[in-house]
Amino acid sequence: MHARMLAAGPETELAAVWARRSEAAADLAAAHRTEAAASFEELLDLCEAVAFAVPPAVQAALAPRAARAGRALLLEKPLGPDLAAARAVADAVAERGVVSQLVLTKRYHPATRRFLERARATRVTGARSCYLHGAFLGGDQATAWRLEHGALLDLGPHLLDLLDLAVGPVTTVRSTGDPRRWTELTCEHENGAVSQASLSGAVALPRARTRIELYGPEEADQLVYDTAELDHEECWPVLRREFATAVRSGRAGDLDARRGLRLQQLLAQAAA
Repeated sequence: MHARMLAAGPETELAAVWARRSEAAADLAAAHRTEAAASFEELLDLCEAVAFAVPPAVQAALAPRAARAGRALLLEKPLGPDLAAARAVADAVAERGVVSQLVLTKRYHPATRRFLERARATRVTGARSCYLHGAFLGGDQATAWRLEHGALLDLGPHLLDLLDLAVGPVTTVRSTGDPRRWTELTCEHENGAVSQASLSGAVALPRARTRIELYGPEEADQLVYDTAELDHEECWPVLRREFATAVRSGRAGDLDARRGLRLQQLLAQAAA
């Protein structure tokens, strides 16, 4: 997804590809008519910004190196496998003052932005939400880190980010269940509201299901966000354009490494 999005332009050009497996880098580079870097250092020499499409532990090791080299960072979620690793990434970004941006895909869809705008005008007493799919049961998404850590680290950032914005800042998170099978989160918010989130990547569904329901004291305060009819292809041009704008202006938006660290703090609280 990253290579396809960045190579499409017109705001960006895919300058080079590097991977731990040189054959994988060569194949991807050939598919998008660019070059394969022989090392991570060579990749940094060839670009202004680095997009990470690697497991969290690898991102946590490489991103600070890219930041110290003065490169802007397009970061996947979570920032790292744990809070300490995530803090190291965020600290490196802050110390060097480079632009960073998170690939929280749904945040770039116009429907999500309309929902969050409406939610700001809604009095929320409580919320129910879910992010469910069967990708961990097999296929390209059933990668080692996802099978090890489960839905909390992979799907949790998406829902916690949206609940934190739609309901109000989350103050505490409690979890129950097995993140490799099914996890339930209960969040308490700064405004006194309570929300719940169901997470699983190991249930047989024909398509991913992401839904948030907001409830309040009046019928007008009820609001539903559902991604069933959303075309996620609409997200990529927005993401690419906003990242390119941030890099050129030197000003990151709200979806930066600091936001990633905030979400990782909530994940750590849930895991504890």
